[in-house]
Amino acid sequence: MNKPERGLLFIVSAPSGTGKTTLAERLVQILPNLSMSRSYTSRPARAGERDGHDYHFITREQFDGMIARGEFLEWAEVFNNRYGTSRPDTERLQSSGQDVVLVIDVQGAAQVKRSGIDHTSIFVLPPSFEILERRLRGRSADSEAAMQKRLAAARAEAGCYVDYDYVVINDRLEPTVVRLQEIIASERSRMHRMRPVAEDIIKTFRKADNK
Repeated sequence: MNKPERGLLFIVSAPSGTGKTTLAERLVQILPNLSMSRSYTSRPARAGERDGHDYHFITREQFDGMIARGEFLEWAEVFNNRYGTSRPDTERLQSSGQDVVLVIDVQGAAQVKRSGIDHTSIFVLPPSFEILERRLRGRSADSEAAMQKRLAAARAEAGCYVDYDYVVINDRLEPTVVRLQEIIASERSRMHRMRPVAEDIIKTFRKADNK
């Protein structure tokens, strides 16, 4: 029995501090045939971050070269640093039959949407702004001025949920992961994606009729 040849593309976006990367990493651990695309960034690695695991860390000049060669599926500048998704990396995974999840901000998601590439978009919201602020302050050593910038960006990004296919509230990690699993399972079962598999099964019914 053959599975659909090309993997699906999922986008997960959320305001900073909502936990989108943690959610995506849990999904990849749980679900077979799901890979997480690692973004490229021009910012330096922070303490504890590993090249190729957290991000692909490259120089600003290397990043600009990739832009010039059209190697990004999407890219954006956030707080004076650039982040982008490699088009060749994503294509390689999908062509191999892997479903791919991109953890990208609303700017990047809008670029993918404009490109016309088939994808499913999911927006993750915190239970409230107050809880988001508490999470951000608890994990960050930013100055108050930098924190206010992050909070202002979160306010602006949260309103973009209306542009997505699905909305999920990250109240508790594991129940939220389950909801995301259900979305992915639903998308994998859509008629136009499952038709090749279904046709192979139907052929076995026809063979049985001919016996």
